[in-house]
Amino acid sequence: MALKVLIVDDEALARSRLRTLLGDCTEPPVEIVGEAGNAVQTMEQLQRTPADVVLLDIHMPGTDGVTLAAHLRDLQPRPAVVFVTAHAEHALAAFELEAVDYLTKPVRLERLQQALQKAQRQRGADGEATGPGESLIIQERGRSERVALSDVIYLKAELKYITVRTAEKEHIFDGALSDLEQKYAHLFVRVHRNALVARHRVRAVEKHNDPVEGEGWMVRLDGVDERLAVSRRQLAAVREALVS
Repeated sequence: MALKVLIVDDEALARSRLRTLLGDCTEPPVEIVGEAGNAVQTMEQLQRTPADVVLLDIHMPGTDGVTLAAHLRDLQPRPAVVFVTAHAEHALAAFELEAVDYLTKPVRLERLQQALQKAQRQRGADGEATGPGESLIIQERGRSERVALSDVIYLKAELKYITVRTAEKEHIFDGALSDLEQKYAHLFVRVHRNALVARHRVRAVEKHNDPVEGEGWMVRLDGVDERLAVSRRQLAAVREALVS
């Protein structure tokens, strides 16, 4: 099913460029349901024709895009928001508003399709928006990125930071492993004093003979080749995660 997309930008040329890019999107397929140049037009348009995704500029006359996005959260059905802007300084505020993605102009087709794919994944089987789910906001090299916890394979404390490992890459997160364990105990199980692994990623628990430390245990995880050490204290909990 095609994603219904509303384009919101006060510049006609910018809207035209997005229309052209959307016309080239095939994964997922897209249906443009309209355009708007400000917040009032946006709300009127959505009352007439609901949209799955709103491509939203930030700097607009009157109500800006960040404020408008906060109002869009109250709509039923609630559209996913993808910010499209020439300014990068609002990224953190955008993610706090649970935006699906944050694209900077000039927008590349590849990044636009990635954003639309994220929006598509957030939709339930019945076509209703489900919301972005639980996630971490990663801030690296001057940019902010949302990483869904459902994509995280393990969290490993190293020095003052936490390595967040997904199937595609590693991220660096500034936080405390104990805080993440307490908040997301339903998603992760501790395997060692320095590591949590996703419960649904536990594939096997195996004995391991180390020439220095002697006999121990390791856990295999779906999505990565590396194995992580399991402390004897955590062995029962990891085995429980395996069978459940």
